[in-house]
Amino acid sequence: MNPSAETNTAMPAHQDHATRETSVDGKYASVGDLKMYYEIHGTGRPLVLLHGAFMSATVYPGLAEGRQVIAVDLQGHGRTADIDRPFTYEQMADDTAALLKQLEIEQTDVFGYSLGGKVGLALAIRHPELVRRLAIFGAAYRSFEESFPPNVLKIFNEATPESFAPKELKEPYEKMSPAPNWLGLAAKILQSVRSFKGFSPEQMKAIKAEVFISAGDHNDVSLEDLVEMHKLIPKSQLAVFPNTEHVVVMTDPEKVLVPVREFLNAQE
Repeated sequence: MNPSAETNTAMPAHQDHATRETSVDGKYASVGDLKMYYEIHGTGRPLVLLHGAFMSATVYPGLAEGRQVIAVDLQGHGRTADIDRPFTYEQMADDTAALLKQLEIEQTDVFGYSLGGKVGLALAIRHPELVRRLAIFGAAYRSFEESFPPNVLKIFNEATPESFAPKELKEPYEKMSPAPNWLGLAAKILQSVRSFKGFSPEQMKAIKAEVFISAGDHNDVSLEDLVEMHKLIPKSQLAVFPNTEHVVVMTDPEKVLVPVREFLNAQE
């Protein structure tokens, strides 16, 4: 993940017509001290959509057909106000699991992008009974230093909350958040990525869900990390998209969501 808007390698600078931030009236669930925003669209087999860093609940039409889609705003993102605790992928996974329990959803498929992909992995590790199939794009399982190429590491390590404020991300956040605090959000995201120690090989080997691992071939997760993850997760598939960067999910989503949809909708 790379916080540079100039290099466009991690958080999207814009959204186009092929994806949309949802505008319907959503609901809030009390998850511990968190008031977690979520939306439910359609009917069918459940599909949880987990957004990337700095983003909010996004419904991808290419994945939504014939599905009961649950799109959430994770802690501190979108319409879910932050609370006094650090950002961790494990905690966000537990929040999502608690929401699903309240919604009486016993098992679901999941698509997670970037930060949402790591939350998806944590969900499959910590709540294996909940996740049937998991598709991730642009999410690594090892620590930041181990799982990104040098150019991404350099830009990320030079970033500060004060220096990272692309209006394409900041303005929607400030309009949407019930308690906007951009510097606080950026600081927590930077800290969460830098301090993440990675999931252990043992945790990855224990994942019971079928997993579709995917990323672009440049300005994204290192190919070594992807291959290693594929080797560790027992029931996994791997797709690396040529001439593709991390933000393709926002700029040309169908390029990657077509095979994701095929994976999620495959017959048992």
